[in-house]
Amino acid sequence: MNAVFLAIVLIAFGVAAVRQIAWTGAGAEAPMSVLGTGMIDAAAGSVTLAIGLVGVMALFLGLMKVAEQGGLLVIIARLLRPLLVRLFPDVPAEHPAMGAMILNMAANVLGLGNAATPFGIRAMQQLETLNPEKGTATNAMALFLAINTSSVTLLPTGVIALRAAAGSTDPAGIVPTTLFATILSTTVAIVAAKFLEKRWKAPAVPPGEAAETAPADGLADVPEVPEGAGGAYPPWVSVTALSAVAALVPLTVLYGRAVAPWIIPGLMVGLLSFGALRGVRVYEAFVEGAKDGFNVALRIIPYLVAILVAVGMFRASGAMELLIQPLGAVTELVGLPAEALPMALLRPLSGSGAYGILASIIQDPAVGPDSYVGYLVSTFQGSTETTFYVLAVYFGAVGIRRIRHALAAALLADIAGICGAVFIVGMLYG
Repeated sequence: MNAVFLAIVLIAFGVAAVRQIAWTGAGAEAPMSVLGTGMIDAAAGSVTLAIGLVGVMALFLGLMKVAEQGGLLVIIARLLRPLLVRLFPDVPAEHPAMGAMILNMAANVLGLGNAATPFGIRAMQQLETLNPEKGTATNAMALFLAINTSSVTLLPTGVIALRAAAGSTDPAGIVPTTLFATILSTTVAIVAAKFLEKRWKAPAVPPGEAAETAPADGLADVPEVPEGAGGAYPPWVSVTALSAVAALVPLTVLYGRAVAPWIIPGLMVGLLSFGALRGVRVYEAFVEGAKDGFNVALRIIPYLVAILVAVGMFRASGAMELLIQPLGAVTELVGLPAEALPMALLRPLSGSGAYGILASIIQDPAVGPDSYVGYLVSTFQGSTETTFYVLAVYFGAVGIRRIRHALAAALLADIAGICGAVFIVGMLYG
């Protein structure tokens, strides 16, 4: 992110400097003056956005805390277990890695990115105990990472909160579009990983060693697997639940726009009722989660200021226009507007950078959160992952240097997510 941030600032300054030298002084404001004004406006706007984000983030993390204490994470984990046992034949069903992978994916389904990452690191560390060739990614590691970067998402809470803070009249309108795009990207991730693993040499597992578990280093700061998460429902229950999720795809295409206004009120009632039925003290749990949301919103202010000022400079200098005009002429042909192109390019590289780009786009009065571009970039943020960051963190946690086909499968999933977002947003909001 250091390189990206510095590059944006230097390019913006360079373009503005060239335009300033060529400026005749007639008519429009001086390019350097425009650049300075854009920087100040972007800095002020980032804080205004963050303040609006505080309440919305507190609301959603409060609801998620009620769901978590009610055991929703464990329920989803037990539903996923039969599927994952078949997807990862090299991992013994009762191995600790299986439980950690399941909880990671369950947290991603609920949009709990902060909870998903620690479980993902634990999963990688436990998978390393099954790795006969240290430093080389196994098939299970590559597949897990590809699924992690494309995970099916039912509730992209962070993006919904940002849209609401930006004044959207339909902040949850991206729930059906995100679900569609992530189902497509996850399917491509699995197919690509399974196909590519045959073309990269895998570490050979000696007979009888697959079930052995050596202690993994560095697990003290990673959460333990909750009690009950290691079990599984009968196969027919899991098949029924997963079929119901798959059935949401055509329903999303047909009725997504009509259902979207019901989502936020329905979540409030549904999750609080779920918690109450599970014996959770919903008020106390909600307040505890809301405190976390308040702290999260405050912590991101410096990041928003940094990236929004950089993006504001890039736009005010004219560099953005120079970049997207030639590329946008091509992507417009497939339904990807030039305004959304920076988001599609930056999302796999930088999470905070993409978040800043999203914020700047939906705050732009000429675009707004409820335009076609606003829905599209919001869906990009909710349905794709910061692929290079995930590779660095997860593989770095276990010292993997030879990643084999993991990056190729993850990038194919990213491309599928972008294509799926363009298709479904065009269908519902185009």
